[in-house]
Amino acid sequence: MEIKPNGSRPTLMAPAEYFTGTVRQEPLMQAQAPARVQVVNVSFDPGARTAWHTHPFGQTLVVTSGKGFAQSWGGEIREINAGDVLWFAPGEKHWHGAGPDTALTHIAIQEMQDGKAADWMEYVTDEQYRG
Repeated sequence: MEIKPNGSRPTLMAPAEYFTGTVRQEPLMQAQAPARVQVVNVSFDPGARTAWHTHPFGQTLVVTSGKGFAQSWGGEIREINAGDVLWFAPGEKHWHGAGPDTALTHIAIQEMQDGKAADWMEYVTDEQYRG
């Protein structure tokens, strides 16, 4: 058993090459091999969002506070709220983030493949974000 006490995990600024706006990440858990699961608490300031990306084994998001948006490539922009749980299938190109005037926090659960949990692509433009 391993217990990581509250406050013992660092909060990091998310890399600007994969996000627009101010985004903070708190790594909650990184399983040791042969397990591959990674769990991260992600907080988006208003207007902040991910770039387009995919996950090799899919991704589950559990929205814990706030209101925001998510979109799969070619699909409609969907509003997401605290309590919602999202599933993106393996290889499904998507983005997610806060609303223009509201913050958003979610827990992201995904599995690593060859040391990567995501394949990052182009930024979501302001036009795409506004729909």
